[in-house]
Amino acid sequence: MRAAEMFAAGRRQVDVAVELEVSQQTASRWHRQWIEGGNEALEGAGRAGRRPRLNDAQIAVIREELLKGPQAHGFATGVWTLGRVAIVIERLTGVTYGPTQTWTILRTRLGWSRQRPARRAVERDEDAIVAWRENEWPRIKNSAAPRCVDLLPGRKRCVAAAGHPRNLGAQRPHTRAAEELSKPVDQRPSGDLRHRGVR
Repeated sequence: MRAAEMFAAGRRQVDVAVELEVSQQTASRWHRQWIEGGNEALEGAGRAGRRPRLNDAQIAVIREELLKGPQAHGFATGVWTLGRVAIVIERLTGVTYGPTQTWTILRTRLGWSRQRPARRAVERDEDAIVAWRENEWPRIKNSAAPRCVDLLPGRKRCVAAAGHPRNLGAQRPHTRAAEELSKPVDQRPSGDLRHRGVR
């Protein structure tokens, strides 16, 4: 048996499980039997689980038919789904599979992977997209670059770049309170609040 040869060559249980496509528990059981009884203990082990319902010749026929595309089998669009593949398998072999089993056949026995078709609008104009990307986008990107100022640690104030009137608001009126706040702390009026009209 192949597992006995691999164990004798010093391969790990996980390697046996992956290469022979069996569970970790099965590989561990085989290793324990091999340790206790040698190669003879694994003679009757054979394959774990029941035999596949489709043989290699049937899988080859399924592969050929799937490569023809879904429309060759009467489906409206050119996209394979698990349900459609299961229908084709049943038509060709008489064996019924659910979505999970169909996916296992596609992945392990046919070597296919899951892919999604790229969705593109029929009206899509590639030349117009390239022209916009080369001409308009750099202009928009460069003109909208904001200026940022560090006010406090971890806080920034960003204003639009010069020449962007859409981001400039109305100018604020100059007030005495704003003038007082703009002075350094040591130059501000201090002391008695009564001088400032507060009683």
